[in-house]
Amino acid sequence: MWHFMDIKAFYDEPTNTVSYVVSDEATGRAAIIDSVLDFDYASGTIRYTGADAVLAHIQTHDLAVDWHIETHVHADHLSAAPYLQELLGGKIGISDQIIKVQNVFGKMFNAGTRFEHDGSQFDHLFTADEIYRIGNLHARAMPTPGHTPACMTHIIEDAAFVGDTLFMPDGGTARADFPGGDAGELYRSIQKILALPPETRIFVCHDYAPNGRAFAWETSVAEERARNIHLADQVSEEEFVAMREARDETLDMPKLIMPSIQVNMRAGHMPPSENNGQVYLKVPISDPRHGKKSKHEGE
Repeated sequence: MWHFMDIKAFYDEPTNTVSYVVSDEATGRAAIIDSVLDFDYASGTIRYTGADAVLAHIQTHDLAVDWHIETHVHADHLSAAPYLQELLGGKIGISDQIIKVQNVFGKMFNAGTRFEHDGSQFDHLFTADEIYRIGNLHARAMPTPGHTPACMTHIIEDAAFVGDTLFMPDGGTARADFPGGDAGELYRSIQKILALPPETRIFVCHDYAPNGRAFAWETSVAEERARNIHLADQVSEEEFVAMREARDETLDMPKLIMPSIQVNMRAGHMPPSENNGQVYLKVPISDPRHGKKSKHEGE
């Protein structure tokens, strides 16, 4: 028997991200999923417009927040979880596989010894198929890696919040070329989602409005099985991997990947300030000439 829940979506057009507030109508307990912090890369300016819209919804409906859930370490936006937690309480949670992500990106950004690679920046690390509650709502954290090692689908009553694993049927599936990503693993994770009851509602984390249609973020297992452009006609794992890897080679990196990863691997917290009191975000430089010795070096 399903318990009555309310799902409120918040669409952030600059990053094409959808955040959700899921609440139990009986108890007023709630979870915030994949919140967004506004960040202007050019100026390094943070704003709270999107997060404040979530905050207003929580306050207007007198909800009590139990969870700030990250479906994965996002590469396209900064998390607003610490900001909302400070104002609303609740625990910040992510997959226990965050440790794999931290090991890779901690080295990439030379985060230093002050950056722990154990997930301790988060309040809770969800284990595989862990059962938890939001008030009276039944929830399960199902691992769905492939896009990243720490991706999880959160199944709450009759709804599945799939992060970046699946898009709307005309949007296809997530890329699998980030460090730790794997197209074969992504295919197998998607099959786990498609094995859920056909009537299960699916809520995606991104929508790019293909062919100019209106933005949308709710579909179903049945619709994905029948109409997903990357999965229809019972595509095999081998066929999917070939398609996904070829497509990924054509994609640009997300515009905010550098600041997003550095912040989100820290549960939405900024890196420590430097000796002048200023916080900085790093951009590793990729240069084919890097490593060549300058003719003036050592002179």
